[in-house]
Amino acid sequence: MELSEQELVRRQSLQAMRDLGIDPYPAAEYEVTGFSTDIKAAFVDRAEGEPEPDAVWFTGKPVRIAGRLMSKRIMGKASFIELQDSKGRIQVYVSRDDIQAPVAEGEQPATVEQQWYNVVFKKLLDIGDFIGIEGFVFRTQMGEISVHAKQLTVLAKSLKPLPIVKYKDGVAYDGFNDPELRYRQRYVDLIVNEGVKDTFLKRATIIRTMRQVFDEAGYTEVETPILQQIAGGASARPFITHHNSLDVDMYLRIATELYLKRLIVGGFEGVYEIGRNFRNEGMDRSHNPEFTCMELYVQYKDYNWMMSFTEKLLERIAIAVNGSTKVQIGDHEVDFKAPYRRLPILDAIKEKTGLDLASMSEDEIRVEAKKLGVEDTEHMGKGKLIDEIFGETCEGTFIQPTFITDYPVEMSPLTKMHRCKPGLTERFELMVNGKELANAYSELNDPIDQYNRFVEQMKLADKGDDEAMVIDHDFMRALEYGMPPTSGIGIGIDRLAILMTGQPTIQEVLLFPTMKPEA
Repeated sequence: MELSEQELVRRQSLQAMRDLGIDPYPAAEYEVTGFSTDIKAAFVDRAEGEPEPDAVWFTGKPVRIAGRLMSKRIMGKASFIELQDSKGRIQVYVSRDDIQAPVAEGEQPATVEQQWYNVVFKKLLDIGDFIGIEGFVFRTQMGEISVHAKQLTVLAKSLKPLPIVKYKDGVAYDGFNDPELRYRQRYVDLIVNEGVKDTFLKRATIIRTMRQVFDEAGYTEVETPILQQIAGGASARPFITHHNSLDVDMYLRIATELYLKRLIVGGFEGVYEIGRNFRNEGMDRSHNPEFTCMELYVQYKDYNWMMSFTEKLLERIAIAVNGSTKVQIGDHEVDFKAPYRRLPILDAIKEKTGLDLASMSEDEIRVEAKKLGVEDTEHMGKGKLIDEIFGETCEGTFIQPTFITDYPVEMSPLTKMHRCKPGLTERFELMVNGKELANAYSELNDPIDQYNRFVEQMKLADKGDDEAMVIDHDFMRALEYGMPPTSGIGIGIDRLAILMTGQPTIQEVLLFPTMKPEA
């Protein structure tokens, strides 16, 4: 591996530290007593001799902080550095006459402290190094809350230089901003680009709030197999792998649905799982082959109840993440405050296109689909054609949260038939900002009807539909033991994170999105 000039210099500094008896990667614990943003937020000025205030931080209070060295301004006998810890950044004042080398228990203090400042601090420490600072908090003459360093400890030497990011009026105009590099080297992106870490902290808040809502409702979080012998629970192309011990091909799961419904059969009131699914399909700004999905199933409920529950869930998540139900997403302000509009899919298509598909045969719908630009329609059944027409003409127009309801049975092989609309099912998809966010049903619990639906899916597979479902005989056996009336929902966590953080693509809310191999 060819090293750059800066990398060579850093390795020389590393060796120089070791020659001075400094361990650049010490194993001992470094106890931190304060964080940058907490210190600055809770600081209170205190004149010498005044009693200590009740505030957490005040002038003269001792502190130990640690983090990454992000800038260094050498000013002769004194210098200022900027330290970045897990919460933010804080300025540190380092004086030649004050700074001391760390002293281990039982050792004597260094005799030449100026060497620690002039050699170690000024020459051997580089931007990106991790250091510990022990000192006290104060406010500079310029009014900036800072830490006056009394002792500096090297915690980890950085052997690669960080990219320099330049800002003007708070906006980065030069630096580490190439999307492919940012996604491949997320660790660098998190270090140097402001706001990136905040996106993932918000994502964590989404999941944490979701769990709180479900736990408060008394539902149980469970785990189901990722490796499955049948890729069921959704219409999607799976990833195939091989189990050597069993000598059988297996699939990475495309959904958790069928296993979670087995647990409803087994007697759980409500179960949910937040985990990875895998679909061997295309990648774009809103799709990644592996993605996080939440699925929830609750007994004795239907899709009407689930719509109301979902509204309240998303309203609470929006407030937890952004302090408001309103989120700015590109040019649109999306309001997650309940209630949301409820619109049957055939009415939505008629509203947008004027087409009354309810009165048309499959062949007539196929003709209209071709006119609207839907390609490769020959292998599609009536439900698939309606789905494609909706996607082509309607889906992108629903910006505010809207429940699209009552899908044709061909589109919904795991859904209960509508109680008063023949040929339709009790299913909804939640559309937000022109994309599907959630999919939910009154779950089909009639085992004979379910078996017949699976048979119809197999016929679609024979026509060439590689996303059609196959029969899961063990799931059928579970249904035959009896499943109570149940409502279920799946919510894409990645898409929810896109919406709640106002990001433009799924790659911005995945720490490590799928990428082509590096050359």
